[in-house]
Amino acid sequence: MRSAANLRTATALIVLEAYAERAGVVLACAYSSSAEFDAALIAARRAAGAYGPRRHRKPMLATAAIAAGLTIIVLLIV
Repeated sequence: MRSAANLRTATALIVLEAYAERAGVVLACAYSSSAEFDAALIAARRAAGAYGPRRHRKPMLATAAIAAGLTIIVLLIV
């Protein structure tokens, strides 16, 4: 039969192994690179609205081009 000191030592080793296994799991990362992590972080922040509303540049450019075209036409007619 084991003595109390041997039993405590065995128990401590088992607990230590369990902690080591958990530490290995905790250190595992879901991302394979820092670029992947940054992309996920930016996507999450965009979804939360951290960067403000998205500006739609194509419609703004189209409106500016139409306005410029109409201005040129009006100037040529006058």
